[in-house]
Amino acid sequence: MITAFVLIKTDASRIPETAEQISAIQGISEVYSVTGEWDLIAVARVAKHEELADVIADKLSKVPAVVHTTTHIAFRAYSQHDLDAAFSLGFEQ
Repeated sequence: MITAFVLIKTDASRIPETAEQISAIQGISEVYSVTGEWDLIAVARVAKHEELADVIADKLSKVPAVVHTTTHIAFRAYSQHDLDAAFSLGFEQ
């Protein structure tokens, strides 16, 4: 599974509608409205790298109110459970 985080700038007056349109795209698992420089962050999950082009370039980027995107592909996932286990190595409780 390939995971990518897509930072999205939108027409500010259409953030909720844009988030709903993006969340309906197959391959997008989550969309968050956020503070800061970006308006939305979408999480794309696909089986192959080639599918990212279909999801992001061919669909997400063409949602009418999307102004700009930047995509970050994840190398590895760390869950809180994994981090707790890693930091507790060698320590007895």
